[in-house]
Amino acid sequence: MGLFITLVTALVVAAIIFGVTVLVSGSDPALVPAEPDGRAVPLPGSRPLLEADIADVRFDTALRGYRMAQVDQALRRAAYDIGYKEELIGVLEAEVTALRDGRLEDADALRRAREEALVPAAPGNSAPTTENNDISGGTAESSEVAVKSDEAAAPDSTVKA
Repeated sequence: MGLFITLVTALVVAAIIFGVTVLVSGSDPALVPAEPDGRAVPLPGSRPLLEADIADVRFDTALRGYRMAQVDQALRRAAYDIGYKEELIGVLEAEVTALRDGRLEDADALRRAREEALVPAAPGNSAPTTENNDISGGTAESSEVAVKSDEAAAPDSTVKA
């Protein structure tokens, strides 16, 4: 029984010494330094989103989690970009269908409308804009809104479905 108590005491003392050593040296590999607050990485506002942009986005932390305004802005930006790409896919599918059906005039009109919609608006032309809620504070979203509305209007007027 005396040997058991001596062994348990030695293990407890060894654990305490190990714990104090780890705390003093700070070399515990499981503890990684926390990134300080105030290093938000917003989504880009000057180009379409990429998969890596979503993975790289970071938000400032608040008392009870992330800053809701930053998260809401990032979600709105991602939703807008997804909607824009869905519309572009629809236009491209309509163009392919017109080509397959032999409607070359319709396909050419869709192609022209798509190419015109991709040209950035001139600085003098003030297209109707919506509230820019982009985190980056850029003006790319307002020009993309004009592109999106032009692209949506042009195919509907030329496709004979």
